[in-house]
Amino acid sequence: MSRDRIRLTGNGTVRLSADADVRLPDLRLPADTADEGVLPTDRLERIACLGVLAFAGAMQVSIAAADILLTIVVVLWLALVIKNRERIAVPKMFWPLVAYAGATLVAAVFSIDPHVSLVDSKQLVLLVIVPIIYRLLPGKLSLTAVDVVITIGALSATWGIVQYLILNYDNLGRRPQGALGLYMTYSGLLMLVTCAAVARLLFARDHRQWAALVMPALVLALAFTFTRSAWVGASVGIGLLFLLRDFRLVALVPVAFGLFLAAAPPNLSARLYSTFSLTDPSNVDRVAMMKTGMRIIEHDPLTGVGPDMIIQVYPQYRDKSAINQLNPHLHNVPLQIAAERGLPALAVWVWFIVSLLRDFIRRRHDAYPSLSNAGIAVIAAMLAAGLFEYNFGDSEFLMLFLVLVTLPYAAERAPRAALPIVDARRAS
Repeated sequence: MSRDRIRLTGNGTVRLSADADVRLPDLRLPADTADEGVLPTDRLERIACLGVLAFAGAMQVSIAAADILLTIVVVLWLALVIKNRERIAVPKMFWPLVAYAGATLVAAVFSIDPHVSLVDSKQLVLLVIVPIIYRLLPGKLSLTAVDVVITIGALSATWGIVQYLILNYDNLGRRPQGALGLYMTYSGLLMLVTCAAVARLLFARDHRQWAALVMPALVLALAFTFTRSAWVGASVGIGLLFLLRDFRLVALVPVAFGLFLAAAPPNLSARLYSTFSLTDPSNVDRVAMMKTGMRIIEHDPLTGVGPDMIIQVYPQYRDKSAINQLNPHLHNVPLQIAAERGLPALAVWVWFIVSLLRDFIRRRHDAYPSLSNAGIAVIAAMLAAGLFEYNFGDSEFLMLFLVLVTLPYAAERAPRAALPIVDARRAS
């Protein structure tokens, strides 16, 4: 390219002539760029970034605080988009979520009670988390977000341990729940945080000490919840991380189970043994729920019975072996989606999961391997635990899940301040 086709303007902007034949470089920065982890210099951008980091931590403490912070962040994000005249950028995996939202709204319209189903569909607003994380946490700020998640998770785990050891939250009737109101939500979040921490420990190129330090608290608190679905999910997610890092590490899994059985109090070891019992009442009821769900899908395969309608139709389709006369959901993510929203909704949800796994497998050796491998682990954990619990329908769980699976995409984006300013009116 001849030198007379390039001119440096007074404000430092590079201007290209109309007939310049150039190829712009890849604007993504290497992972070790010094200023990637620094907060943006623009005041509005910095406030928005701090807000989304606070949101990433708050969801493990208070759903009310998380909702308030998310609302504030949405306003700040929109203000940035308008101020900078930006197009809203999203990763490709967002489009299956949009299709899933559309299928959900169609199912709500054709529900047996459209008003209730449409109100229940308000959870779809949480999908805005994806473009927000993608826009506000580029580069090493994504690693900072994981640090926040792990740190708050460690504090929450410590409180759960105190509840178990001191406050008598040590039985099935009274389980540790951290600062949240439901032990199932608490255990599900601990499962995701533990997977993220193990991924940081195994795959991060530096700053792994904190993850190693808090790991015992996370594992211990998760064990104290008595929640078998979370145990299964964490075991699958961590086992997969071991396999991806070095297949020889998989040998640690049976060792860990052996140590658990040797050291755990009788009620915890009995809870683990009950996972494999065919006569355990909750296991029997879950089998009955599967049979019930299949009947519902057979009757309404296209749009299901509608969001939040399982409890209304459960008596009509209930299997004779069921223990509980009523169930609000079917304790199985794929089954619940198909029964509530129809097989097309299940298909686009599977599309979403496959898209994530494909992208993370391709990226697992890129600049931020701990984020991509954490994404693989939390998906595996969600799927495994989701065979026994409808975790994808839990708002707090969904929030943290969406944050963790969006961070690998966000990390690849260079901070706006680091992007070169190019004015090329016609570059071919």
